[in-house]
Amino acid sequence: MPALAEKLLPWFEVNRRVLPFRQDPTPYHIWISEIMLQQTRMTAAVPYYQRFVTELPDPAALAACDPDRLRKLWQGLGYYSRAANLQKAAKILCEQYGGALPASFDELRALPGIGDYTAGAIASIGFGLPVPAVDGNVLRVFARLYNDDSDVTLPETKRLFTARVVQQLPADRPGDFNQALMELGALVCLPNGAPQCDSCPVASLCLGRAAGRAEQLPVKPAKKPKPVLPLTAVVLRGPQGVLLQKRPDRGLLAKLWQPLLWEGTLSRQEVADRLEQLGLPASRLEPLGEAKHIFTHKVWQMQGWLAETEADTLPGRCVWATTEELETVYSVPSAFSAFRQAMAGGNK
Repeated sequence: MPALAEKLLPWFEVNRRVLPFRQDPTPYHIWISEIMLQQTRMTAAVPYYQRFVTELPDPAALAACDPDRLRKLWQGLGYYSRAANLQKAAKILCEQYGGALPASFDELRALPGIGDYTAGAIASIGFGLPVPAVDGNVLRVFARLYNDDSDVTLPETKRLFTARVVQQLPADRPGDFNQALMELGALVCLPNGAPQCDSCPVASLCLGRAAGRAEQLPVKPAKKPKPVLPLTAVVLRGPQGVLLQKRPDRGLLAKLWQPLLWEGTLSRQEVADRLEQLGLPASRLEPLGEAKHIFTHKVWQMQGWLAETEADTLPGRCVWATTEELETVYSVPSAFSAFRQAMAGGNK
């Protein structure tokens, strides 16, 4: 498919989105943006990116950032291990590379949280190195271009498609080519059986379109149902604010803050008894309704309660937070967004 770059790059020059990390595509900016975009939509990630690089403009600032402040900057993006790995990598950069990202795919790949795709994006866009950057968008584009019904979730399929990208990669513009492929997948060669073939710059090269199979590609196995975990969340307000509980130091949502949370769907009386046991008897206890949060491998099904107490007891790993502190200091994950208004002082 020798004409791919010839058709794709002119289209990209005209249709590329204006994005803040493209305005100043330093290796650091590319790194931060790519990590944010791993599990986050572009429109949602852009304001986070702008706030992040304004406060932490380089690896040295990122390495020195207080971990609680870093989690607060990341609040709402989810997958908080990404932020922790960013900081681990930034410390390595400061200790071993003079505070700069290395211009080497292998050295980039060795940093915490950086996989093949992210290393390829930084290396090609930030340093002009002729290496591929193959993400889900690129896998989808190449499955359709080659009319290939191989399972794109398998490592051997990714290796095959990566080799095909390498064959097409122009040595003089690897970064633009990689971005153009990503942009094509994001804007035209859309997922879920919805490719916009009539506006595709490489439609004449697409074997999947010629075979009438573009909408059926790529091939992925059916997703297994996720286990559902019933939980009870209690927003407890007292004289000093709302009670926040720090999650364990390891595991899901490590070190973040949450309302009181117990496994199981507890009755009103069971909630009242648990609060009593904590030395926080409820003077008011009302249902907040149900909320669901879907993680990669599980689903939280939560029953919410709003409670008030006159006591000021402080259980272990808990703090009383004012409304201002809730907004500026303590990082509460989006899993609890349904209860956010109640935590800030509203009724629901």
